[in-house]
Amino acid sequence: MKMITKRGVFLWILAVGFVVGLVFMTLSLVNNGDDWVMKRYNRHMYSDGQLIGAGTIYDTDGEVLAETVDGKRQYSQDAGVRKSTLHIVGDPRNFISTGVQSAFDTRLTGYNIMFGVYNIKRYGRGNDMKLTIDSDICKLAYNALDGRKGTIGVVNYKTGDIICSVSSPSYDVNDVPDNLDTSSQYEGVYINRLLSAHYPPGSTFKIVTAVCAIENIDDIYDRHWDCYGGYQPESGVEIKCNGNHGGHISFYDALANSCNSVFAQIAIELGEKKLNATAKELGIGSKITVSGEISGFEGQFGLNKAGDDLIGWTGIGQGDTRIAPITMLRIVSAIANGGSAVSFNVVDSFANQAGNALNITLPQNKVELMSATTAAQIKDMMRYNVTHHYGDGNYKGLSLCAKSGTAQIDSDASHDIAWFTGFMDDDRYPYAFVVVVENGGSGATTAGPIANKVLQAVVDR
Repeated sequence: MKMITKRGVFLWILAVGFVVGLVFMTLSLVNNGDDWVMKRYNRHMYSDGQLIGAGTIYDTDGEVLAETVDGKRQYSQDAGVRKSTLHIVGDPRNFISTGVQSAFDTRLTGYNIMFGVYNIKRYGRGNDMKLTIDSDICKLAYNALDGRKGTIGVVNYKTGDIICSVSSPSYDVNDVPDNLDTSSQYEGVYINRLLSAHYPPGSTFKIVTAVCAIENIDDIYDRHWDCYGGYQPESGVEIKCNGNHGGHISFYDALANSCNSVFAQIAIELGEKKLNATAKELGIGSKITVSGEISGFEGQFGLNKAGDDLIGWTGIGQGDTRIAPITMLRIVSAIANGGSAVSFNVVDSFANQAGNALNITLPQNKVELMSATTAAQIKDMMRYNVTHHYGDGNYKGLSLCAKSGTAQIDSDASHDIAWFTGFMDDDRYPYAFVVVVENGGSGATTAGPIANKVLQAVVDR
């Protein structure tokens, strides 16, 4: 009898162990199955280290950007499109982590917990994906950079749909250069500079300082300042200006002329606590996610017991501040959209191998970065920049609101980073943009014309 009891207990222990093991394996499969199936040794997914199991990727107009044909991954027939969309589509070996082929690999392959990779074996490919980007605009934008390192982004500030995202340098996946990993020409080629590069923002940061001033200095519009080529804080070195703007400069004209002297004084008056708070409210230092899966550089900003000179330099976009271009794109999008920023997105839809639409849920949220009143005031100032400084005739028909920036890296002006960012104040064309050109010199003279070329194409498409 005792022997039977012992055997019964032992069987119960085995049964419980089996159930626990089964639950553990099931949970592991649910949580990690997609990671397991995407290992490079899975021949259904990869061949010679290159992804082959994914479905077709289309642009917003239905142009094929990537597809699997006879077990091989093929890309657009247009070399210019292949180069300009590389950092959004991704490369065959998934070195570019921000590419949709990497970020959405499980959905693109069609793997699911019930059927695994059965549909790939059946159809020879995975699910199809349609993007929000316009490959023709991307190609034009990439060509406008003319081989220079940098990035261009254009987004619908009402919907969050990105229609243009290019990063240079790039390369043709059908003709990979032998020196891709060794030549300085291709330095940072796997980085999506719109999302992951980090630059000093230069004078585009004066938008942030202006927001802080509007929210914290009651009589900011009644003030006037002097500028005779620079400003000497009580402590530290002189903050040089980009010109001699004379006396009696208004807040509007200080932004339009990008006066370092005035904005350094404003920043010092505001102080580090208020500047830190505004930068945080505007998302500097926070991660921006595209389509819920693709993340960029969080940004670097923070003043801690800084002297007046560092506060002044920070207020004009120099100092230790580093941001990704998409962060500035989000800020100007919020200004255009009444103070609220919507989620950025590059994915329009998915369809299975039979062509049936898949029900997907992408993050859709709206975050207030500033009050509608502040947004309206900054919008008016950015419009004034164009009409009274950059020249409305240089941006015909665009109703442009913009701010340029020339970020200094060192004493050599040829190393300056050219910025130009803003939006079209037009309900028919609700687009915000950012252009960054490395070693580009002046933002207004280098990045401005590039922005005009791209935006004119957006309007005409």
